[in-house]
Amino acid sequence: MNNTLRGFIAKAAIVAAGTCAVAAPAFAAVVIVEPNVAPPAERVEVMPAPRAGYVWDKGHWQWARGHYVWVQGHWQHERVGYHWVPGHWVAHGPNWRWIEGHWAA
Repeated sequence: MNNTLRGFIAKAAIVAAGTCAVAAPAFAAVVIVEPNVAPPAERVEVMPAPRAGYVWDKGHWQWARGHYVWVQGHWQHERVGYHWVPGHWVAHGPNWRWIEGHWAA
């Protein structure tokens, strides 16, 4: 009987620990770090020939690990009735924010 009770308590402790381990990340805070240095000038990219059903999304600078990194342009699937608004950097006080590219009506 004593071993059964110990086994039950051990199993209950394992289940409780597993529940805490799964639930803990749900309370993590999102930290957004904005650069306080303007992005470098855009690079000159050669835009490929037009492609039916696609729109070219030009390359841009991305803030990653404390410095800017160039992300090459790529094709976006066209959405009929919308136009592509490329992503861009906007000054926000002493910092800079990246506005993601998106489709607009």
